[in-house]
Amino acid sequence: MSEENTTRSNFIRNIVVADLESGKHQSIVTRFPPEPNGHLHIGHAKSICLNFGLAKEFGGKTNLRFDDTNPLKESEDFAQAIMEDVRWLGFEWSELHHASDYFDQLYQWALHLIDQGLAYVDSQDADTIRAQRGTLTEPGQNSPHRDRSVEENRDLFERMAAGEFGDGEHVLRAKIDMASGNINLRDPVLYRIINAPHHRTGDKWHIYPMYDWAHGQSDSLEHITHSLCTLEFEDHRPLYEWFLQHIPAPSQPRQIEFARGNLDYTVMSKRRLLQLVEENHVNGWDDPRMPTIAGMRRRGYTPESIRHFWTEAGVSKSDSILPMGVLENALRDDLNERAPRAMAVLDPLKVVLTNFPEGETEWIEAQVHPQKPEMGMRKVPLSRELWVERGDFMEDPPRKFFRLRPGGEVRLRNAFIIQCDEVIKDDNGEVTELRCSFDPDTRSGMPGASRKVKGTIHWVSAEHGVAAEVRLYDRLFNVPNPLADKDGNYLDHLNPEALTVVHGAVVEPSVAEGKPGDFYQFERTGYFVHDSEDSKPDALVLNRSVTLRDSWARLEKQLASQ
Repeated sequence: MSEENTTRSNFIRNIVVADLESGKHQSIVTRFPPEPNGHLHIGHAKSICLNFGLAKEFGGKTNLRFDDTNPLKESEDFAQAIMEDVRWLGFEWSELHHASDYFDQLYQWALHLIDQGLAYVDSQDADTIRAQRGTLTEPGQNSPHRDRSVEENRDLFERMAAGEFGDGEHVLRAKIDMASGNINLRDPVLYRIINAPHHRTGDKWHIYPMYDWAHGQSDSLEHITHSLCTLEFEDHRPLYEWFLQHIPAPSQPRQIEFARGNLDYTVMSKRRLLQLVEENHVNGWDDPRMPTIAGMRRRGYTPESIRHFWTEAGVSKSDSILPMGVLENALRDDLNERAPRAMAVLDPLKVVLTNFPEGETEWIEAQVHPQKPEMGMRKVPLSRELWVERGDFMEDPPRKFFRLRPGGEVRLRNAFIIQCDEVIKDDNGEVTELRCSFDPDTRSGMPGASRKVKGTIHWVSAEHGVAAEVRLYDRLFNVPNPLADKDGNYLDHLNPEALTVVHGAVVEPSVAEGKPGDFYQFERTGYFVHDSEDSKPDALVLNRSVTLRDSWARLEKQLASQ
């Protein structure tokens, strides 16, 4: 998959072009502002690609800013994981910031609003404040503390900051309009009391800003030109602008909203992903079943495939759920170009070549990649005893079964034609061994090399093959939209076959030379990667990243239903 711009023409790009052509901005500055309370997921990758891609295209810069305004949920470990994910996707930020860098300035601007009569301390509990906000059809009710004097509000707020009160005793609210048709403008809370240490500021603060209060002001301090948010923040934009208009803001960023990136057969909510981890439905944030970037990286997804997927998906104002099959196909396209080929047998059945000399090994040269001769050749050992897939043999096959059958012939991949002469069974009637003969004249370069048979199967030398644990991954949920049933529990739709562990698989020796993160196309089977956590030279663990194109029928069916 060739490198390309991570953005293409869309309504946000058109706004940026117009702003640059009009001279409104000489260059652009964007930001990616994650909260360090969990791992990033594939939906965040859309925002990362958009923010960094636009800045790169137009010679601007992108800041990474952590929205670390809630000390109860955030940690430095999550921040480090996020930075690793951004870099893995192929992006590097111009400046690293934290909302906590601006706590002093935000506090001073809060005092400014109080002094202007535009903020007040409310001493009601959270449930009461919530009830007084009204509904979409009914206006809110003024707090009984709304008309406190500037002096009383300043005194109470300073004492809140000094730690004189318990959690929830007071909040600071903006004084805007309790009858506004936009509920976000009904005196929103700016600060709440949290008597807990912060992972960066320690015990300095007892009050912490809400996201809406920290977001726009942080953008302004960093001179962000285009603040790109997902659609759930569209109704917050008037509040974003109100704050910047009523403080001495150093710049006036423009907030623009776009639709989130959603995929079927999964969930993309930090809260639900955290539940999956904490309740042990998966084995951590980097479980390859998870839609987290860490999980997808471990599963074998490449940054190129993810960037290409979001570029092709585009940017719009309409929410939609994209087929997981499209993302899988982006990975297939990428790995098809780059993955070295190898042979692996997941369900081994022994084949004995009765006319192959005992104790000898023939080293066959096979292409690393059939369409990429520059990737060279690999040596594959062939011996008297081989492993083939149990599914490649049937005693009584249907008419169009072109693999091994009694008396039938197939070609061994990269080798010669063999014929099944005898079937060996155990006392239970299960096939345990096939005795076959090979035609030496059908080797490459021999007179019979061009002889045609309808079937070709892969194989691994029983003497030289390396044992491996293979983990076959599938969709996390067994329905396209696990959240569609509002009366049910989305966990009821977890796919019990999302992970199948295969013990006793055998791979050709070249695979054992790989290291964690190396990927392969196992011929006729799929794309696989060495597990980054568990695979060791003496105990291989291989994850299936994605199947081959036999899943296209499912993808086409999904696309037709869109």
